[in-house]
Amino acid sequence: MHLEPFTDEPRHLEAARTGDPELGPFQLLPGTWANVPGLPGRGWNMIALPFSPPPGVGGPPFRLLVNQYNEELKFQLVDKKIPNRGINPADPANGDQRIIALDYEQAISQIAADDFPQSGLAGDPDLAIHHEPGLLLNMADQTFPGEPTIARLATIPHGDAVLAMGNPSVLNGPPVIPTVNALPVGVSQDLDSRYLAAYKHFHDNLFRGLFDPTDPTALLKAANEGVNIVRTTVLEFDSTVERGGINNIPFIVRQANASEMKATFFIQEIENEDGTNRLRLQYVQDVLLDFFPRTDGGPGRIKWPHVSINTMEKVSDVVDTSSYARMPGQDTL
Repeated sequence: MHLEPFTDEPRHLEAARTGDPELGPFQLLPGTWANVPGLPGRGWNMIALPFSPPPGVGGPPFRLLVNQYNEELKFQLVDKKIPNRGINPADPANGDQRIIALDYEQAISQIAADDFPQSGLAGDPDLAIHHEPGLLLNMADQTFPGEPTIARLATIPHGDAVLAMGNPSVLNGPPVIPTVNALPVGVSQDLDSRYLAAYKHFHDNLFRGLFDPTDPTALLKAANEGVNIVRTTVLEFDSTVERGGINNIPFIVRQANASEMKATFFIQEIENEDGTNRLRLQYVQDVLLDFFPRTDGGPGRIKWPHVSINTMEKVSDVVDTSSYARMPGQDTL
C-alpha cells in the first residue's frame, strides 16, 4: 500500500471521509458497518471460561460459551499528521514520522447464547456483550523494510489493552478465509476425549443449527458463496509481532490471561447483478486465553482460543463528530 505524500498541514482532527487517500488501506472504512438491516445474526463467538460444574455433574472445570450477535462498528474521526519526533542518522534533517489515526467504536449485543455444561450465566437476548473503543494507525511513513505499516490499538473494559500490528494487502476477487483451530492447545486434540466434551457437544448439536466451534470460520466461507466480490483489502493485525502485546489487569492474568490476539479484516467491494456496487466487511479474530496447566508436557498453561467472526455491510458513509472537542491546529510536542 502507498501513503500519499504529506502536505505542510499541521496536526488536526477532521471527520473521516471515505476515499481519503491519506487513510491508505483504511480509506473504505469511514462510516458505519452493521449487521442490521441486511445481514442480521451473522456474528458468532465462542469462548472457554473457568467454571466449577455443579455437584454431581463432574467434568473439567471450564464451560464453553457460544453466542450469536449483531454488531455496529463505527469509524468516525481521523487524527492527521501525528508527529513522532526523531532524527535520521543518514541525513542532517529531522526524521519525524507522521501517523494517520482512524478511531473506531465497536458495540455488540447478543441474539442468543448457550453454554456447556449449562451454567445459567449465558445471558438473555439483547444483552450487551462487548464494547471496544480503539484506533487504527496508518504508519507507512518512515518505516524500514519488514516493519509493520498498520496497527490496531484496542481497549476492552474487562481490563485489557492490545497493540497488534501487521501489513495490508489487496486481492482481485474474494478473500481466502483461513481455517482456525479452535480446540485448546496443550491437551489432547481428540474430540472424543472427556476433556473436550463441551466442544464435542456443540459439534454434534450445532449452535442455532449453524455454528460449529470446531470449524468457526465455515460460516464466513459460506457467506461468500455466490457473491461477486471483485476486490478485497486485507488488514492483518497480530499482537505477537515484535513490540506488539497485550496488557491485562491482575485478575485477568490470574484467572484467564489474554496472551495473544490475531485478527484479519476483509473489506470487500461487491458488484451486484444490476451493476451497482456495495461494501461488506468480514473478520475473524482469535484471542488466546491461558488458564490451567497443560497436560501434553509442554511449558506454561493451556491456550484456549476465543474466536469471533462476522459478516457486516456498510450502512452509512455519514459520520458524526459533534461530540469531539476541536484540537488546536499545531502541536508543540
